[in-house]
Amino acid sequence: MIDTKTQYLGFDLPHPFVPGASPMADDLDMVRRLEDAGAPMITLRSLFEEQIVGEQMANFHATAEPAESFAEATSYLPEPEDFAFGPYEYLEHVRKVRDAVDIPVVGSLNGATPGGWLEHAKLIEDAGANALELNIYDVAADPSLDAATVEQRTISMVEQVKARLTIPVAVKLSPFYTSMANFAQQLDETKVDAMVIFNRFYQPDIDVEELEIARMLQLSDSSELRLRLRWLAILSPHVKAKLAVTGGVHTPIDAVKAVMCGASTVQLVSSLLHHGPGFLKAMREQFAQWLESHEYTSLEQMRGSMNMQRSGNPSALERANYMQILQSWQM
Repeated sequence: MIDTKTQYLGFDLPHPFVPGASPMADDLDMVRRLEDAGAPMITLRSLFEEQIVGEQMANFHATAEPAESFAEATSYLPEPEDFAFGPYEYLEHVRKVRDAVDIPVVGSLNGATPGGWLEHAKLIEDAGANALELNIYDVAADPSLDAATVEQRTISMVEQVKARLTIPVAVKLSPFYTSMANFAQQLDETKVDAMVIFNRFYQPDIDVEELEIARMLQLSDSSELRLRLRWLAILSPHVKAKLAVTGGVHTPIDAVKAVMCGASTVQLVSSLLHHGPGFLKAMREQFAQWLESHEYTSLEQMRGSMNMQRSGNPSALERANYMQILQSWQM
């Protein structure tokens, strides 16, 4: 019997396939179906900083001055009814999901700046969440901000959340920090429990006729995994926090690659949206079969076997790979 057990956010999980944050967890019947398919943990969709701040501002301006006074600041945002849950509806949903299943439930907050909205993390814990995923979605578009300021802003957010909570905290990151390896080590010093590699930057198009931004959501495919593999391999020897990969895991071999590079868990989102909860069961069974056919006795035996620790000089290896790839192209 192949041992596929892994540890993540302080929990012993029977296998590494975790449903990531998505609309699937909005529906209690779907949550139960995911548990029945073998999900060892489930992550709820994110509650946004702007939702929390917007409600706080609305409550203030309802008694202090007309709401139109801050309308310009929120004119780019979706209307409140466009969100699946408001800030306090979200807390009730956490309670309902926690009561509906016997697996750990991970709440999620999505934001970009330190502030009072982070206090909602404690409310999510009090609602019954077993852990929290802090999703840092921050496009550094202000040219007056240097890299150190952007990084310190994220560190401050993590420190504030860690100080408030007793439950484990994961930080979901983008790949676009100036020195990712150094930044990850700084995060590690905050005693964060896990890092999730990476959130997706949804890139809008332009409608040239209407002169408008054309927003679209395109689900991932396996090609997105390669960026994540690179950073899993670089970071896994150097941080104590557990690493999870999200984005690009669509086949058992994708999961094998992620674990070989150092992932403790792999989050499934697009593949489950495509194929439904039953896909999770197929993935974990085929993953175990692959390990057995390749004479691994456990996931831990394989984990990290292809990380950069096996290279004496990771930077030189990256340069060599880069040059070899460019030179391999032939007309």
